[in-house]
Amino acid sequence: MHGLTGPARRNPILNSPARPAPGRRTRAHARETRFMTDVRTSLRALLAGAALLLTQNQPGFAAGFDGAIKNNALALNAAGTVAAVSNSEESAVIVYDVVKGTVLRRLDGFVTPRNIVFAPDGARFYVSDSGTGRITVYETGTGKEAGVLAAGPGAFGTVLSADGTKLYVNNEAASTLTVFDTKTMLADAVIPGFAQPRQGVKLSPDGKTVFVTNFLGDKITLVDTATNKIVGEIAGFDKLRAISITKDGKTLFAANSGRNTIGVVDVAARRVTSEVAVGKDPYGAALTPDGRFVYSGNLKDNSLSVIDTDTLKVVATVTGLNEPRQAIAFSADNTHAYVLNRDLSVAVIDRAKNAVVSTMKP
Repeated sequence: MHGLTGPARRNPILNSPARPAPGRRTRAHARETRFMTDVRTSLRALLAGAALLLTQNQPGFAAGFDGAIKNNALALNAAGTVAAVSNSEESAVIVYDVVKGTVLRRLDGFVTPRNIVFAPDGARFYVSDSGTGRITVYETGTGKEAGVLAAGPGAFGTVLSADGTKLYVNNEAASTLTVFDTKTMLADAVIPGFAQPRQGVKLSPDGKTVFVTNFLGDKITLVDTATNKIVGEIAGFDKLRAISITKDGKTLFAANSGRNTIGVVDVAARRVTSEVAVGKDPYGAALTPDGRFVYSGNLKDNSLSVIDTDTLKVVATVTGLNEPRQAIAFSADNTHAYVLNRDLSVAVIDRAKNAVVSTMKP
């Protein structure tokens, strides 16, 4: 009865003022902001874990499950002074001083390193390892580990947005594409609907579309970067490997190791318009910085085919290589090409002579 006859108790809901004091509003807003930030962080962590769960549900998943799939990688910083290289059959990444032609350092501890990309400013580089499911970030200057992105076993090809804020990662085991925020190192999205996407993944020059190669089914899937939705596909390949896109975004070149050609694709029409015969088992399709030539690494005849993009004809063949694949890059001044050999040495090619002039050895 005391509750009825005694002093009225304040109901915090019924008796609260219609508009809280400004100080209260500020504190409430801050609490709400912190809460929403925590929710977003948790969701991103869940998305990162989703790639691992999808992979583990694939038939035949096991440690070292993709060791039979072989590839290599070579990346240069924007200044062209540092190169990082890997081969999926080697447990180390070698970092070269390109100016001196010597080894800067050796990074050990990988299972099946797949791809390497430098940040736009060259201060860091990212190494994907499909065996561990990790994307490890290294400081270029010191070689120290700067972070890890959890992509799940099967993490393969990678590409950075032009501003370096987004990293797109193919997962060939889970058949997904994961979009990472490079600042938080957490996943923004895990996109399903692919078929064994491997090393081939590129962004359109305007950054609006991701082109993802599917080894199973030999198709290229197009993803809208604004919505993270699949918006189309391009078919007509045979054992699809590396791809490159011209600066105007109109033409794509794709290596067909199944029929020893480089496919030429009209991007707007989404179809293969012609093919150029190259060497045996082509893996590479690297465009020179000026867009005038495509270099194809031909695995089985240890050569490099040079294609004129205007005439779509092979104008030179570079020999003296050792199992060249996708790992091809060009100097900042466009005078030299760098091609990774099987033993992690790098052949330096004079582009005017189309000949190997030196080799950086591990």
